[in-house]
Amino acid sequence: MATFISVPLKKSSEVDLVKPLSKFVTATYPQGEEQAEYLRAVEELNKLRKSVLGRPLDKHESSLEILLRYYDQLCAIEPKFPFPELCLTFTWKDAFDKGSLFGGSVKLALASVGYEKTCVLFNVGALASQIASEQNLDNDEGLKTAAKFYQLASGAFAHIKDTVLSALNREPTMDISPETVGTLSQIMLSQAQEVFVLKATADKMKDAIVAKLANQAADYYGDAFKQCQYKENLPKYFYFQEVLPVLAAKHCMMQATAELHQSALANQKKKFGEEIARLQHATELVKTAASRYDEYVNVKDLSDKINRALTAAKKDNDFIYHDRVPEVKDLEHIGKASLVKATAVQTPISQKFTDLFEKMVPMAVQQSVSAANSRKADTVNRLIGSMREATNLCNGVLASLNLPAALEDLSGDAVPQSILEKSRAVIQQGGLQSIEQLIRDLPELLQRNREILDESLKMLDDEETTDNELRAKFNQRWNRTPSGDLYKPLRAEGNNFRNILDKAVQADQVVRERYTAHCEMIALLCKPENELSAAIPSANPAKTLQGSEVVNVLRAQLAQLDEVKREREVLEGEVKSVTFDMTTKFLTALAQDGAINEEAMTANELENRYGSHTQRVQQNLRRQEELLSQIQVSHQEFSALKQSNSEANNREEILKKLASAHDSYIEISSNIKEGTKFYNDLTEILLKFQNKCSDIVFARKTERDELLKELQQSIAREPSAPSFNVPSYQSNTPAPAPGGPTPAPRTVFNQQQPQAKPQPPTRPPPPNITPQAASSAPVSSPMAPASTNPPPVAPPSQAQGPPYPSYQGYPGYYQMPMAYNPYTYGQFNMPYMPYQAQGQAGYPGGPPAQQPYPYPQQPPQQQPYYPQQ
Repeated sequence: MATFISVPLKKSSEVDLVKPLSKFVTATYPQGEEQAEYLRAVEELNKLRKSVLGRPLDKHESSLEILLRYYDQLCAIEPKFPFPELCLTFTWKDAFDKGSLFGGSVKLALASVGYEKTCVLFNVGALASQIASEQNLDNDEGLKTAAKFYQLASGAFAHIKDTVLSALNREPTMDISPETVGTLSQIMLSQAQEVFVLKATADKMKDAIVAKLANQAADYYGDAFKQCQYKENLPKYFYFQEVLPVLAAKHCMMQATAELHQSALANQKKKFGEEIARLQHATELVKTAASRYDEYVNVKDLSDKINRALTAAKKDNDFIYHDRVPEVKDLEHIGKASLVKATAVQTPISQKFTDLFEKMVPMAVQQSVSAANSRKADTVNRLIGSMREATNLCNGVLASLNLPAALEDLSGDAVPQSILEKSRAVIQQGGLQSIEQLIRDLPELLQRNREILDESLKMLDDEETTDNELRAKFNQRWNRTPSGDLYKPLRAEGNNFRNILDKAVQADQVVRERYTAHCEMIALLCKPENELSAAIPSANPAKTLQGSEVVNVLRAQLAQLDEVKREREVLEGEVKSVTFDMTTKFLTALAQDGAINEEAMTANELENRYGSHTQRVQQNLRRQEELLSQIQVSHQEFSALKQSNSEANNREEILKKLASAHDSYIEISSNIKEGTKFYNDLTEILLKFQNKCSDIVFARKTERDELLKELQQSIAREPSAPSFNVPSYQSNTPAPAPGGPTPAPRTVFNQQQPQAKPQPPTRPPPPNITPQAASSAPVSSPMAPASTNPPPVAPPSQAQGPPYPSYQGYPGYYQMPMAYNPYTYGQFNMPYMPYQAQGQAGYPGGPPAQQPYPYPQQPPQQQPYYPQQ
């Protein structure tokens, strides 16, 4: 490992940002230049992510600049898009874990832009550490660049330590856990301090300054070493097992450097004994680093420098000064001076950053604008509703008094002009058939909306059921967010839609009841004038009331009432035409205060915009109430003057019902048209809700498939069951020949025994020596009697991985590697029995596990290799 430590990059799976972000843009913004601009920005964002994470990054500042731009862009768009609703799943692999079962998950997939930001910032720190480690520290520019990027890396890791848990809302992978990134931050800070030590040395700064800088660097390295050593999970990583000795060696070297420069300071102060003591301590530190960590760091130059200084100091002290050398514990502590600080992460980090979505307002502003529009709509509906309610009340009172028909029907037999106008109005609007058609269409529209809502919620139910089943199956391994928790907002929205539909059904029922009550009179109004006149009973002519004062007063009061109603129509148009946009004010409040008090700001704006209209509406309603009271008094006087009989009463009752039927027709027609529009608008909203449910279910299914694949791979990597011993009765090991060596066990393939072939040349046995004493050990005679105590053989090194059996083979020779021995059948402790042709000497094999392995000898039935003497 290099002297300076760098951090590997995290790797991410490809994510399609275009589809979900474009869908949100098209659903939120109307077609036009603004929408097209945002769609182009979405494409650019997707290209930026691919350029950052879709290819290996060079260890250069230009690559780091692109990474910083992507991080800044994520920070900029996070408040502008509803990422929890978009269900964009980001998958990242653990930077250190290469697939083992220890030290955390290999990868983690989360539908969280905070997780994406954290992983990108980790790569910022990792790439900065790699760039710093590549710098040439022999020149001033390289030293400055290395110190800059080590501090940037330290700041990036420190920021992750402070924010990762709140950004993820769950347990992260080990590489981005607070413990790991805190340790990495400390390591980067230590290396930045060391770079300043090198720069101070190169600049020939005072020994006192260099000693303080080096002592501080040693302190930093010591803290980093302790964090690596005592954190519970870090040593399980192979990466940190390699880092530990480097940190320990750097701690010793920096402390030795501090002692070296402090000894020079002691020499300047004529404290020659202290100088020698510090140099001796530095020598011990360098020897420790050289003896334990020589393969990781090079201490030769520092060691030579210290030794030369110590030799010269001892010589001068022995011959000239004779100063007492104090103990190391009695020496004054060296001061500390830190010139490094973790670079704080403040967006934008990149100096060249330009927000692709600069004109898009944040979601907080969008939500505040939506809430403000809702309050505005409530205010408008309240004002218009109060005016329409007053109009209905006025029409009802006039209908109950048979006005103005009673003033027009003084003859007692002709159809009043007001009734004829009402009849023409009903016929012009389609009459009874148009209302009946609209009423028949309502259940179909309602059923369509119910089916969309039910299907949307069913998708959520099915996915949640599958998630619960897998969670029960895999227990703790199924470590993703439960579907029940994730779907709570969607289910609340779905229940709200269901309540709206239930209320709409009740409103439809009220409209049907009103239609049933007035259906007969509405049908009468739809008939021609002659049939309408025939249906209205005639009455005796009334007294001549044309010049009566009461009639004139009534007509004047009705004219004033008509004027009040016309004024309300004008007011309704003015209220509807009021427009205002709160976006600018909300943006200003968010920039100044960091939050938006939407309720107070909207209430103030509504008061400014609608205050005068509210006062005019209230005055209008009070004026109508006064006029209705006056009309009722005048009508009583008018009724007293009229001739009272049963025919006149029946005629007046029919005229009242016709007038009321007209008003009910207008209201019912308006209500049904509003209901039809409501159901059609709700269908579009429910389709968006269905798409939202479909998107999140699809994202969850993709996440589920990836997690299942990961779990399957994890299960496949688990060690298999321990090997078992073959029963002794299944062994084909032959009994040893009397007076001879134990022959190697052999497997006989009876069914595939090949034909005998000529015997090959005899093979000499290997020399009986060990690798350690090849020149001094005597070669034993091949026919020497077998020794009861075979020479010791070094035990085989412990194998890594599954417990394959191993055999010693010939003494003095290393065992043939398993991968190159095609005759090995040792997977389940089966005896090693290679194929042997008839009359051919067999290959040496392993002995049975129960017996010691003697020297190999030739089978008794063959001639010896060497002639006997």
